[in-house]
Amino acid sequence: MGDLNSLSIPLWIMAVVSVLQALLLIGLGIGGYLVYSRVMTLVNDLEARQIAPLREKVDTILADVKSVTARVSQQTERVDHAISGTIERVDGTAARVRAGVHDRVSQATGVVRGVRAVIMSLLHRESHA
Repeated sequence: MGDLNSLSIPLWIMAVVSVLQALLLIGLGIGGYLVYSRVMTLVNDLEARQIAPLREKVDTILADVKSVTARVSQQTERVDHAISGTIERVDGTAARVRAGVHDRVSQATGVVRGVRAVIMSLLHRESHA
Protein backbone atom coordinates (compact mmCIF):
# COMPACT_ATOMS: atom_id res chain seq x y z
CA MET A 1 0.00 0.00 0.00
CA GLY A 2 2.92 2.24 0.43
CA ASP A 3 3.25 2.33 -3.28
CA LEU A 4 -0.34 3.50 -3.79
CA ASN A 5 0.03 6.36 -1.30
CA SER A 6 3.22 7.47 -2.96
CA LEU A 7 1.37 7.58 -6.31
CA SER A 8 -1.66 9.51 -5.03
CA ILE A 9 0.20 12.76 -4.33
CA PRO A 10 1.53 13.12 -7.90
CA LEU A 11 -1.93 12.20 -9.22
CA TRP A 12 -3.49 14.95 -7.10
CA ILE A 13 -0.89 17.40 -8.33
CA MET A 14 -1.61 16.43 -11.95
CA ALA A 15 -5.36 16.77 -11.35
CA VAL A 16 -4.95 20.22 -9.81
CA VAL A 17 -2.67 21.30 -12.70
CA SER A 18 -5.25 19.99 -15.21
CA VAL A 19 -8.03 21.95 -13.49
CA LEU A 20 -5.83 25.08 -13.51
CA GLN A 21 -5.13 24.58 -17.22
CA ALA A 22 -8.84 24.17 -17.91
CA LEU A 23 -9.61 27.37 -15.92
CA LEU A 24 -6.83 29.20 -17.79
CA LEU A 25 -8.25 28.10 -21.18
CA ILE A 26 -11.76 29.14 -20.13
CA GLY A 27 -10.38 32.52 -18.97
CA LEU A 28 -8.52 33.00 -22.26
CA GLY A 29 -11.69 32.14 -24.21
CA ILE A 30 -13.75 34.66 -22.21
CA GLY A 31 -11.01 37.29 -22.54
CA GLY A 32 -10.80 36.67 -26.30
CA TYR A 33 -14.56 37.05 -26.63
CA LEU A 34 -14.51 40.32 -24.65
CA VAL A 35 -11.68 41.70 -26.80
CA TYR A 36 -13.56 40.62 -29.94
CA SER A 37 -16.80 42.28 -28.81
CA ARG A 38 -14.99 45.52 -27.90
CA VAL A 39 -13.16 45.58 -31.25
CA MET A 40 -16.42 44.97 -33.13
CA THR A 41 -18.12 47.74 -31.14
CA LEU A 42 -15.23 50.06 -31.98
CA VAL A 43 -15.35 49.09 -35.68
CA ASN A 44 -19.12 49.63 -35.85
CA ASP A 45 -18.81 52.98 -34.09
CA LEU A 46 -15.96 54.03 -36.38
CA GLU A 47 -17.98 52.99 -39.40
CA ALA A 48 -21.02 54.92 -38.22
CA ARG A 49 -19.05 58.09 -37.38
CA GLN A 50 -16.40 58.17 -40.07
CA ILE A 51 -17.05 55.83 -42.97
CA ALA A 52 -20.81 56.34 -43.47
CA PRO A 53 -20.58 60.15 -43.95
CA LEU A 54 -17.54 59.69 -46.18
CA ARG A 55 -19.38 57.12 -48.25
CA GLU A 56 -22.35 59.48 -48.64
CA LYS A 57 -19.99 62.19 -49.91
CA VAL A 58 -18.33 59.77 -52.32
CA ASP A 59 -21.73 58.60 -53.59
CA THR A 60 -22.75 62.24 -54.15
CA ILE A 61 -19.51 62.93 -56.01
CA LEU A 62 -19.97 59.81 -58.15
CA ALA A 63 -23.52 60.87 -59.00
CA ASP A 64 -22.22 64.32 -60.04
CA VAL A 65 -19.46 62.73 -62.12
CA LYS A 66 -22.01 60.47 -63.81
CA SER A 67 -24.21 63.47 -64.60
CA VAL A 68 -21.28 65.47 -65.99
CA THR A 69 -20.13 62.50 -68.03
CA ALA A 70 -23.60 62.11 -69.53
CA ARG A 71 -23.72 65.82 -70.38
CA VAL A 72 -20.26 65.73 -71.94
CA SER A 73 -21.27 62.71 -73.99
CA GLN A 74 -24.37 64.50 -75.26
CA GLN A 75 -22.39 67.64 -76.11
CA THR A 76 -19.74 65.56 -77.85
CA GLU A 77 -22.43 63.96 -80.02
CA ARG A 78 -23.86 67.38 -80.86
CA VAL A 79 -20.44 68.79 -81.76
CA ASP A 80 -19.63 65.71 -83.83
CA HIS A 81 -22.93 66.05 -85.69
CA ALA A 82 -22.34 69.77 -86.26
CA ILE A 83 -18.80 69.18 -87.52
CA SER A 84 -19.96 66.40 -89.84
CA GLY A 85 -22.67 68.65 -91.27
CA THR A 86 -20.23 71.51 -91.72
CA ILE A 87 -17.70 69.27 -93.46
CA GLU A 88 -20.41 67.99 -95.81
CA ARG A 89 -21.43 71.58 -96.65
CA VAL A 90 -17.79 72.61 -97.20
CA ASP A 91 -17.23 69.58 -99.44
CA GLY A 92 -20.35 70.45 -101.45
CA THR A 93 -19.32 74.09 -101.75
CA ALA A 94 -15.79 73.11 -102.80
CA ALA A 95 -17.21 70.77 -105.46
CA ARG A 96 -19.46 73.56 -106.81
CA VAL A 97 -16.59 76.07 -106.82
CA ARG A 98 -14.31 73.54 -108.52
CA ALA A 99 -16.96 72.86 -111.17
CA GLY A 100 -17.57 76.60 -111.71
CA VAL A 101 -13.87 77.38 -111.95
CA HIS A 102 -13.34 74.42 -114.27
CA ASP A 103 -16.14 75.66 -116.57
CA ARG A 104 -14.74 79.21 -116.66
CA VAL A 105 -11.17 78.00 -117.17
CA SER A 106 -12.39 75.76 -119.97
CA GLN A 107 -14.20 78.70 -121.59
CA ALA A 108 -11.17 80.95 -121.17
CA THR A 109 -8.91 78.23 -122.59
CA GLY A 110 -11.24 77.88 -125.54
CA VAL A 111 -11.19 81.64 -126.18
CA VAL A 112 -7.38 81.76 -125.90
CA ARG A 113 -7.03 78.81 -128.28
CA GLY A 114 -9.40 80.48 -130.70
CA VAL A 115 -7.48 83.77 -130.57
CA ARG A 116 -4.21 81.86 -130.97
CA ALA A 117 -5.62 80.00 -133.94
CA VAL A 118 -6.69 83.29 -135.53
CA ILE A 119 -3.26 84.84 -134.90
CA MET A 120 -1.48 81.77 -136.22
CA SER A 121 -3.73 81.81 -139.25
CA LEU A 122 -3.01 85.50 -139.89
CA LEU A 123 0.71 85.04 -139.41
CA HIS A 124 0.70 82.01 -141.64
CA ARG A 125 -1.10 83.95 -144.41
CA GLU A 126 1.28 86.92 -144.15
CA SER A 127 4.32 84.69 -144.46
CA HIS A 128 2.84 83.12 -147.67
CA ALA A 129 1.87 86.44 -149.19
